[in-house]
Amino acid sequence: MKILYRPLAIGSLSLDGNLFLAPVAGYTDRAFRAICTEQGADFSFTELVSAESVIRSGAKPGDGSVVDRLLRKAEGERHYAIQLFGADPERMGMAAALLGSWGPSAIDINAGCPVPKVNKLGAGAALMKDPERLGQTVEAVVKAAGAYLGKIPVSIKLRLGWDSCSINYMECARAAVAAGAAMVSLHGRTRAQLYGGRADWDAIGELASQIPVPVTGSGDLYTPRDAENMLSSTGCAAVMFARGLMGNPFIFKTAKSYLTTGSFTPPSMEERIRTGLRQLELLAKDTGEKHACFEMRKHFCAYTKGFPGGAALRDRLVHGDSIARYREIFREAGLGI
Repeated sequence: MKILYRPLAIGSLSLDGNLFLAPVAGYTDRAFRAICTEQGADFSFTELVSAESVIRSGAKPGDGSVVDRLLRKAEGERHYAIQLFGADPERMGMAAALLGSWGPSAIDINAGCPVPKVNKLGAGAALMKDPERLGQTVEAVVKAAGAYLGKIPVSIKLRLGWDSCSINYMECARAAVAAGAAMVSLHGRTRAQLYGGRADWDAIGELASQIPVPVTGSGDLYTPRDAENMLSSTGCAAVMFARGLMGNPFIFKTAKSYLTTGSFTPPSMEERIRTGLRQLELLAKDTGEKHACFEMRKHFCAYTKGFPGGAALRDRLVHGDSIARYREIFREAGLGI
Protein backbone atom coordinates (compact mmCIF):
# COMPACT_ATOMS: atom_id res chain seq x y z
CA MET A 1 0.00 0.00 0.00
CA LYS A 2 1.43 3.35 -1.06
CA ILE A 3 1.88 5.85 1.76
CA LEU A 4 0.32 9.13 0.61
CA TYR A 5 1.02 11.32 3.64
CA ARG A 6 4.79 11.42 3.90
CA PRO A 7 7.83 13.64 4.59
CA LEU A 8 9.16 15.73 1.72
CA ALA A 9 12.46 17.41 0.88
CA ILE A 10 12.52 20.62 -1.17
CA GLY A 11 16.17 21.09 -1.91
CA SER A 12 17.84 21.50 1.49
CA LEU A 13 14.50 21.96 3.28
CA SER A 14 13.03 18.93 5.05
CA LEU A 15 9.31 18.92 5.80
CA ASP A 16 7.39 16.51 8.04
CA GLY A 17 4.53 16.13 5.59
CA ASN A 18 3.09 17.07 2.21
CA LEU A 19 -0.08 19.07 2.95
CA PHE A 20 0.51 22.69 1.96
CA LEU A 21 -1.28 25.99 2.44
CA ALA A 22 -1.39 27.82 -0.90
CA PRO A 23 -0.74 31.55 -1.28
CA VAL A 24 -4.17 33.19 -1.59
CA ALA A 25 -4.34 36.98 -1.87
CA GLY A 26 -6.60 38.47 0.77
CA TYR A 27 -6.72 35.26 2.81
CA THR A 28 -3.34 33.81 3.78
CA ASP A 29 -2.25 36.59 6.10
CA ARG A 30 -0.32 35.83 9.28
CA ALA A 31 -3.44 35.20 11.35
CA PHE A 32 -4.90 32.64 8.95
CA ARG A 33 -1.53 30.96 8.44
CA ALA A 34 -1.20 30.64 12.23
CA ILE A 35 -4.59 28.93 12.36
CA CYS A 36 -3.66 26.58 9.52
CA THR A 37 -0.38 25.76 11.25
CA GLU A 38 -2.29 24.86 14.40
CA GLN A 39 -4.48 22.60 12.28
CA GLY A 40 -1.50 20.76 10.84
CA ALA A 41 -0.32 22.55 7.69
CA ASP A 42 3.14 21.24 6.88
CA PHE A 43 4.24 24.21 4.78
CA SER A 44 2.66 27.57 4.00
CA PHE A 45 3.08 30.47 1.62
CA THR A 46 2.54 34.17 2.19
CA GLU A 47 0.19 36.21 0.08
CA LEU A 48 1.94 37.34 -3.08
CA VAL A 49 4.28 40.26 -2.41
CA SER A 50 5.47 42.70 -5.05
CA ALA A 51 9.24 42.73 -5.57
CA GLU A 52 9.01 46.48 -6.13
CA SER A 53 7.28 47.01 -2.78
CA VAL A 54 10.02 45.07 -1.01
CA ILE A 55 12.74 47.13 -2.69
CA ARG A 56 11.12 50.54 -2.29
CA SER A 57 9.53 50.24 1.15
CA GLY A 58 12.69 49.95 3.21
CA ALA A 59 10.66 47.68 5.51
CA LYS A 60 12.36 46.03 8.46
CA PRO A 61 11.22 43.03 10.50
CA GLY A 62 8.86 44.16 13.23
CA ASP A 63 8.35 47.71 11.95
CA GLY A 64 4.61 47.07 11.54
CA SER A 65 4.54 48.22 7.92
CA VAL A 66 2.26 46.56 5.37
CA VAL A 67 5.26 44.88 3.76
CA ASP A 68 6.50 43.63 7.13
CA ARG A 69 3.07 42.16 7.93
CA LEU A 70 3.11 40.35 4.59
CA LEU A 71 6.62 38.98 5.06
CA ARG A 72 6.72 38.02 8.73
CA LYS A 73 6.40 34.44 9.91
CA ALA A 74 3.09 33.61 11.58
CA GLU A 75 2.70 32.55 15.20
CA GLY A 76 3.78 28.93 15.54
CA GLU A 77 4.71 28.68 11.87
CA ARG A 78 7.75 26.44 11.51
CA HIS A 79 8.32 26.49 7.76
CA TYR A 80 7.03 29.05 5.29
CA ALA A 81 7.83 30.54 1.92
CA ILE A 82 7.61 34.18 0.90
CA GLN A 83 5.97 34.45 -2.50
CA LEU A 84 7.33 37.20 -4.75
CA PHE A 85 5.93 38.50 -8.00
CA GLY A 86 7.55 40.70 -10.58
CA ALA A 87 8.46 40.90 -14.26
CA ASP A 88 12.10 41.93 -14.19
CA PRO A 89 14.68 39.26 -13.28
CA GLU A 90 17.16 41.74 -11.86
CA ARG A 91 14.57 43.43 -9.63
CA MET A 92 13.28 40.04 -8.46
CA GLY A 93 16.82 39.12 -7.48
CA MET A 94 17.26 42.41 -5.65
CA ALA A 95 14.03 41.87 -3.72
CA ALA A 96 14.97 38.30 -2.84
CA ALA A 97 18.30 39.50 -1.44
CA LEU A 98 16.41 41.67 1.07
CA LEU A 99 14.31 38.87 2.53
CA GLY A 100 16.89 37.26 4.78
CA SER A 101 15.98 39.33 7.83
CA TRP A 102 12.52 37.72 7.88
CA GLY A 103 13.98 34.20 7.87
CA PRO A 104 11.81 32.41 5.31
CA SER A 105 12.36 28.72 4.70
CA ALA A 106 12.04 29.23 0.93
CA ILE A 107 11.19 31.79 -1.72
CA ASP A 108 8.37 31.09 -4.15
CA ILE A 109 8.00 32.85 -7.51
CA ASN A 110 4.46 33.60 -8.61
CA ALA A 111 3.98 32.72 -12.27
CA GLY A 112 0.33 31.78 -11.94
CA CYS A 113 -1.66 34.75 -10.64
CA PRO A 114 -4.46 35.51 -13.15
CA VAL A 115 -5.34 38.99 -11.83
CA PRO A 116 -5.17 41.69 -14.56
CA LYS A 117 -3.37 44.27 -12.41
CA VAL A 118 -0.55 41.76 -11.89
CA ASN A 119 -0.55 40.42 -15.45
CA LYS A 120 -0.40 43.85 -17.08
CA LEU A 121 3.00 44.27 -15.41
CA GLY A 122 4.22 41.13 -17.14
CA ALA A 123 4.14 39.27 -13.81
CA GLY A 124 2.06 36.40 -12.46
CA ALA A 125 0.70 34.14 -15.20
CA ALA A 126 1.94 36.62 -17.82
CA LEU A 127 5.47 35.49 -16.97
CA MET A 128 4.65 32.18 -18.65
CA LYS A 129 4.34 33.96 -22.00
CA ASP A 130 8.13 34.22 -22.01
CA PRO A 131 9.74 31.00 -20.74
CA GLU A 132 13.22 32.42 -21.30
CA ARG A 133 12.52 35.40 -19.04
CA LEU A 134 10.86 33.07 -16.54
CA GLY A 135 14.05 31.02 -16.39
CA GLN A 136 16.14 34.17 -15.99
CA THR A 137 13.88 35.23 -13.12
CA VAL A 138 14.35 31.92 -11.33
CA GLU A 139 18.10 32.10 -11.90
CA ALA A 140 18.28 35.60 -10.41
CA VAL A 141 16.29 34.63 -7.33
CA VAL A 142 18.27 31.41 -6.83
CA LYS A 143 21.50 33.39 -7.04
CA ALA A 144 20.25 35.91 -4.46
CA ALA A 145 18.99 33.15 -2.17
CA GLY A 146 22.39 31.47 -2.32
CA ALA A 147 24.34 34.65 -1.66
CA TYR A 148 22.17 36.31 0.98
CA LEU A 149 19.77 33.77 2.49
CA GLY A 150 21.90 30.74 3.24
CA LYS A 151 21.00 28.87 0.04
CA ILE A 152 17.35 28.36 0.91
CA PRO A 153 15.37 26.67 -1.87
CA VAL A 154 13.45 28.56 -4.54
CA SER A 155 10.18 27.24 -5.96
CA ILE A 156 7.74 28.46 -8.59
CA LYS A 157 3.97 28.28 -9.03
CA LEU A 158 2.62 27.86 -12.57
CA ARG A 159 -0.64 27.43 -14.44
CA LEU A 160 -1.13 25.31 -17.55
CA GLY A 161 -0.43 28.32 -19.71
CA TRP A 162 -1.96 31.64 -20.69
CA ASP A 163 -4.92 30.08 -22.54
CA SER A 164 -5.92 26.88 -24.34
CA CYS A 165 -3.82 27.89 -27.35
CA SER A 166 -0.65 28.31 -25.32
CA ILE A 167 -0.33 25.33 -22.99
CA ASN A 168 3.35 25.53 -22.07
CA TYR A 169 3.61 24.45 -18.43
CA MET A 170 6.12 21.74 -19.31
CA GLU A 171 8.41 24.16 -21.12
CA CYS A 172 8.18 26.68 -18.29
CA ALA A 173 8.74 24.04 -15.62
CA ARG A 174 11.83 22.72 -17.39
CA ALA A 175 13.20 26.25 -17.76
CA ALA A 176 12.61 26.84 -14.05
CA VAL A 177 14.29 23.59 -13.00
CA ALA A 178 17.26 24.24 -15.30
CA ALA A 179 17.64 27.63 -13.59
CA GLY A 180 17.66 26.06 -10.12
CA ALA A 181 14.04 25.74 -8.95
CA ALA A 182 13.78 23.07 -6.25
CA MET A 183 10.00 22.56 -6.56
CA VAL A 184 7.27 23.35 -9.07
CA SER A 185 3.64 23.86 -8.08
CA LEU A 186 1.03 23.51 -10.82
CA HIS A 187 -2.54 24.76 -10.78
CA GLY A 188 -4.35 22.71 -13.39
CA ARG A 189 -6.04 25.61 -15.19
CA THR A 190 -4.97 28.22 -17.71
CA ARG A 191 -4.93 31.90 -16.89
CA ALA A 192 -7.95 32.37 -19.18
CA GLN A 193 -9.96 29.85 -17.15
CA LEU A 194 -9.41 31.78 -13.92
CA TYR A 195 -11.14 29.38 -11.50
CA GLY A 196 -13.80 28.06 -13.85
CA GLY A 197 -14.18 24.58 -15.27
CA ARG A 198 -12.32 21.61 -13.87
CA ALA A 199 -8.64 21.54 -13.01
CA ASP A 200 -6.61 19.25 -15.25
CA TRP A 201 -5.07 16.76 -12.87
CA ASP A 202 -3.65 14.73 -15.78
CA ALA A 203 -1.31 17.66 -16.49
CA ILE A 204 -0.13 17.55 -12.88
CA GLY A 205 0.61 13.84 -13.25
CA GLU A 206 2.43 14.40 -16.54
CA LEU A 207 4.61 17.10 -15.00
CA ALA A 208 5.36 14.96 -11.95
CA SER A 209 6.59 12.18 -14.22
CA GLN A 210 8.82 14.42 -16.33
CA ILE A 211 10.84 16.69 -14.05
CA PRO A 212 13.38 15.73 -11.37
CA VAL A 213 12.10 17.95 -8.55
CA PRO A 214 8.95 17.63 -6.42
CA VAL A 215 5.69 18.72 -8.04
CA THR A 216 2.89 20.10 -5.89
CA GLY A 217 -0.63 19.83 -7.27
CA SER A 218 -3.29 22.52 -6.92
CA GLY A 219 -6.86 22.90 -8.10
CA ASP A 220 -10.23 21.47 -6.97
CA LEU A 221 -9.03 20.31 -3.56
CA TYR A 222 -11.93 20.65 -1.12
CA THR A 223 -12.04 17.46 0.94
CA PRO A 224 -9.69 14.87 2.43
CA ARG A 225 -10.80 12.48 -0.31
CA ASP A 226 -9.79 15.03 -2.94
CA ALA A 227 -6.29 15.09 -1.44
CA GLU A 228 -6.14 11.29 -1.54
CA ASN A 229 -7.35 11.21 -5.14
CA MET A 230 -4.86 13.80 -6.36
CA LEU A 231 -1.88 12.22 -4.62
CA SER A 232 -2.76 8.71 -5.81
CA SER A 233 -3.82 9.57 -9.37
CA THR A 234 -1.08 12.05 -10.28
CA GLY A 235 1.93 10.87 -8.30
CA CYS A 236 2.57 14.45 -7.22
CA ALA A 237 4.73 14.93 -4.14
CA ALA A 238 2.37 17.26 -2.27
CA VAL A 239 -1.03 18.92 -2.48
CA MET A 240 -1.72 22.60 -2.01
CA PHE A 241 -5.10 23.70 -0.65
CA ALA A 242 -6.42 27.10 -1.76
CA ARG A 243 -10.14 27.86 -2.15
CA GLY A 244 -10.93 24.67 -0.25
CA LEU A 245 -9.39 26.28 2.82
CA MET A 246 -11.83 29.17 3.07
CA GLY A 247 -13.70 28.62 6.30
CA ASN A 248 -12.02 25.24 6.54
CA PRO A 249 -8.47 25.38 7.91
CA PHE A 250 -9.42 22.03 9.48
CA ILE A 251 -8.71 20.39 6.10
CA PHE A 252 -5.12 19.80 7.18
CA LYS A 253 -6.13 17.83 10.27
CA THR A 254 -8.91 15.92 8.54
CA ALA A 255 -6.83 15.17 5.43
CA LYS A 256 -3.89 13.92 7.50
CA SER A 257 -6.24 11.70 9.49
CA TYR A 258 -7.87 10.33 6.35
CA LEU A 259 -4.56 9.68 4.58
CA THR A 260 -3.08 7.89 7.59
CA THR A 261 -6.09 6.09 9.12
CA GLY A 262 -8.78 6.06 6.44
CA SER A 263 -11.23 8.14 8.47
CA PHE A 264 -11.70 11.67 9.83
CA THR A 265 -14.01 13.63 12.08
CA PRO A 266 -15.40 16.90 10.71
CA PRO A 267 -15.17 19.92 13.02
CA SER A 268 -18.22 20.80 15.09
CA MET A 269 -20.00 24.14 14.77
CA GLU A 270 -18.52 25.16 18.10
CA GLU A 271 -14.99 24.35 16.95
CA ARG A 272 -15.50 26.34 13.77
CA ILE A 273 -16.68 29.38 15.71
CA ARG A 274 -13.92 29.13 18.31
CA THR A 275 -11.35 28.92 15.53
CA GLY A 276 -12.82 31.92 13.72
CA LEU A 277 -12.75 33.98 16.89
CA ARG A 278 -9.12 33.02 17.56
CA GLN A 279 -8.27 34.07 14.01
CA LEU A 280 -10.00 37.41 14.64
CA GLU A 281 -7.99 38.01 17.81
CA LEU A 282 -4.71 37.16 16.06
CA LEU A 283 -5.54 39.47 13.17
CA ALA A 284 -6.49 42.29 15.57
CA LYS A 285 -3.00 42.08 17.10
CA ASP A 286 -1.51 42.68 13.67
CA THR A 287 -3.83 45.21 12.08
CA GLY A 288 -6.03 46.64 14.86
CA GLU A 289 -9.51 45.61 15.89
CA LYS A 290 -11.45 47.74 13.40
CA HIS A 291 -9.60 46.48 10.35
CA ALA A 292 -9.57 42.89 11.63
CA CYS A 293 -13.33 42.90 12.16
CA PHE A 294 -13.90 44.15 8.64
CA GLU A 295 -11.58 41.52 7.16
CA MET A 296 -13.15 38.71 9.20
CA ARG A 297 -16.61 39.27 7.75
CA LYS A 298 -15.77 37.11 4.72
CA HIS A 299 -14.06 34.52 6.92
CA PHE A 300 -16.99 34.20 9.32
CA CYS A 301 -19.36 33.81 6.37
CA ALA A 302 -17.18 30.91 5.22
CA TYR A 303 -16.83 29.40 8.71
CA THR A 304 -20.63 29.30 9.11
CA LYS A 305 -21.43 27.80 5.71
CA GLY A 306 -23.88 24.94 6.22
CA PHE A 307 -25.03 26.05 9.66
CA PRO A 308 -28.78 25.75 10.36
CA GLY A 309 -30.18 29.25 9.85
CA GLY A 310 -26.83 30.20 8.38
CA ALA A 311 -28.15 32.77 5.90
CA ALA A 312 -29.75 34.87 8.65
CA LEU A 313 -26.63 34.51 10.79
CA ARG A 314 -24.40 35.69 7.94
CA ASP A 315 -26.65 38.69 7.36
CA ARG A 316 -25.68 39.78 10.86
CA LEU A 317 -22.03 38.75 10.69
CA VAL A 318 -21.32 41.02 7.72
CA HIS A 319 -22.04 43.96 10.04
CA GLY A 320 -19.70 42.88 12.83
CA ASP A 321 -17.55 45.82 13.90
CA SER A 322 -15.91 44.67 17.14
CA ILE A 323 -14.76 41.45 18.76
CA ALA A 324 -17.42 41.91 21.43
CA ARG A 325 -20.10 42.35 18.78
CA TYR A 326 -19.12 39.15 16.98
CA ARG A 327 -19.32 37.24 20.25
CA GLU A 328 -22.71 38.79 20.93
CA ILE A 329 -24.00 37.75 17.49
CA PHE A 330 -22.98 34.15 18.12
CA ARG A 331 -24.55 34.17 21.61
CA GLU A 332 -27.81 35.52 20.23
CA ALA A 333 -27.81 32.73 17.66
CA GLY A 334 -27.48 30.17 20.44
CA LEU A 335 -23.84 29.53 19.56
CA GLY A 336 -22.15 31.22 22.49
CA ILE A 337 -18.58 30.13 23.08
